[in-house]
Amino acid sequence: MVNDEETRTVTGKDPLPDVVNPRAVAPRDARELSRRFFQRLSELEEGTEEFQYARNTLIEMNMSLVRFAAGRFRNRGDDMEDIVQVGMIGLIKAIDRFEISREVEFTSFAVPYIVGEIKRFFRDTTWAVHVPRRLQELRVELAKAREELSSRLDREPSTAELATLMNLSEDEVTEAQIAANGYTSASLDATLSADQEGEAALADFIGEEDDGMRLVEDFHTLAPLVAELGERDRRIIHLRFVEEATQADIGERLGCSQMHVSRLIKRIIEQLRDGMLADMQRVESA
Repeated sequence: MVNDEETRTVTGKDPLPDVVNPRAVAPRDARELSRRFFQRLSELEEGTEEFQYARNTLIEMNMSLVRFAAGRFRNRGDDMEDIVQVGMIGLIKAIDRFEISREVEFTSFAVPYIVGEIKRFFRDTTWAVHVPRRLQELRVELAKAREELSSRLDREPSTAELATLMNLSEDEVTEAQIAANGYTSASLDATLSADQEGEAALADFIGEEDDGMRLVEDFHTLAPLVAELGERDRRIIHLRFVEEATQADIGERLGCSQMHVSRLIKRIIEQLRDGMLADMQRVESA
């Protein structure tokens, strides 16, 4: 509900309406109000009381988008409130990254973020490692076939017997059995053996990750993304992270305010981060 008589004054600008109960705003009204709040959000300095009011109101007004997106996963067997909470993370990310200048409806921009966050939740909480969907589905069929044959034969079925029942080749059954191992993971502290000298844990046999190698991989991925930036964006990145200039110094060199420089740096970093995430997803799906 919007109270037109109550408004919030914002440093010389037209006041934002005081939305008494943002969650009760109808979706149609929320779309129009969201445009006004996003416009003001782009003009406000992060961390101020007015900025927090605008951002929090946007989150609460658009919670219906999360429940709409979460409804698609109603039959997955998980608690709906858990799914909604995960979807809220996607909504907040979408609000923080949305730019009114893109001239696109926020709903169209936000739903992919919300759905993506929910899918990531299922991926991270159901399979310990990434396994192709075809093998995930085959694992379920394999479990049913094994249960049926075990009951019928009163023993553990062989790979050949499973293959016959499932109308698959033995190689396909073996692949499904190996993939099924990715559904759960063992603790690194799990005991592998015991002797007079003590117990050996799985972690004792695993090498340490080389942070230097990860840094090289990140630079390798980041280099072409930086090359694709415009001349001004590349200069800003160079000044800030190579010359370690302050935002105020950069603003003086570019002839703009420190706040504008802050927004530019945030946009550039998000653009580079999105590019790196997209590259990681391409590698994972290959």
